[in-house]
Amino acid sequence: MSVRRTAPAEVQPKEFAFTPENLAWAKTIIARFPEGRQASAVIQLMWRAQEQHHGWLPEAAIRYIADMLGMEHIRAMEVATFYTMFLLQPVGKKAHIQVCGTTPCRLRGADELFKVCQHRIAHDPFEVSADGNFSWEEVECLGACVNAPMALIWKDTYEDLTPESLEKIIDGFAAGKPPKPGPQNGRQFSAPEGGPTTLTDAAIYASSPKNAGAPLTDSEAKKPSATASNREAPEPKPPLSKASADKKPKPN
Repeated sequence: MSVRRTAPAEVQPKEFAFTPENLAWAKTIIARFPEGRQASAVIQLMWRAQEQHHGWLPEAAIRYIADMLGMEHIRAMEVATFYTMFLLQPVGKKAHIQVCGTTPCRLRGADELFKVCQHRIAHDPFEVSADGNFSWEEVECLGACVNAPMALIWKDTYEDLTPESLEKIIDGFAAGKPPKPGPQNGRQFSAPEGGPTTLTDAAIYASSPKNAGAPLTDSEAKKPSATASNREAPEPKPPLSKASADKKPKPN
């Protein structure tokens, strides 16, 4: 793993504080943990601080959260530098695009997506565009391999990308109208492109012989069955008599 460092001092803000709304939220999160375990909220608070501070996490925010949770500053810094979800230097104001460069996405065209980012944003990762609105980087697997290639923009994934669809996504963020996240080729989640290809016979979903051929409705399919404790138990069978047991064939 490459060394992760905080941004140079000249771009670091001198101080940081949660907005009143975020502070109230943070106190609610901290209260969920037992006394002495408040540090367990550090990741959630850092994520909110990053969202508040233009998409990146400054040192002042790390120290602020550490003090709020009663942590040593170095412990909070360890968290911030370990998890790549925390961006430690300024990024684009409108979008920071994280393009997956792991094998499935590479095989499905991620290299062309990198070229789009270099052409539209900046040549090098983490270099902010001339207008200050965009930046990009290559990341490891983002967990949507079936929908490769894909990218993460802030908290949302954009999948089944092509150079053309990524261009449109960048245009949408530039205009202040982010496109709908998810697959960009029209398919539903990770379903096959063009719709189902197996188990398409409606008869196999019939709920009873009288309506054979009619698939179950969503509400019918979700009706709970009786719990095991409420089902009628089968009639117990009487034990075999010795004479009956003797008549049973013995295994070879």
